[in-house]
Amino acid sequence: MTVGELSRRTGVPIKALREYTDSGLIYTVGRSESNYRLFTTDALWCVQWIGQLRGLGLTLAEIRGLARDCPQGNAELIGPRLADLLRTARARLDARIAELQRIRTRIDEFEATHHAQLAGRARSNGWAGEPRRCADCA
Repeated sequence: MTVGELSRRTGVPIKALREYTDSGLIYTVGRSESNYRLFTTDALWCVQWIGQLRGLGLTLAEIRGLARDCPQGNAELIGPRLADLLRTARARLDARIAELQRIRTRIDEFEATHHAQLAGRARSNGWAGEPRRCADCA
């Protein structure tokens, strides 16, 4: 199948499929007479697996490393390596959640401090103690 058909069947953009091919995550079986990349149905499974791993928070670099470190899908090697990668992805996610919670706390504090201004009830500007007014807000 061509890259366009692979894209239609998987829902993955052609640009991403080219990146997967160029980085060795999926393989072509050559090119058509029109010079289109050609894939077997095995590429469908590979693209779905890449999507599943991306959905679990793995980066493309981590997926490439997993493919490189565990050739031929050796389950004895993939399992422990994938477990390590999932722990790393979870740690990244936990850090991102913590950062989002800090932002939410800052929003809550800002709203509490500026509730009158946000409700349009304040007589003075009072944004962060700034005496100047924005020309667009005047």
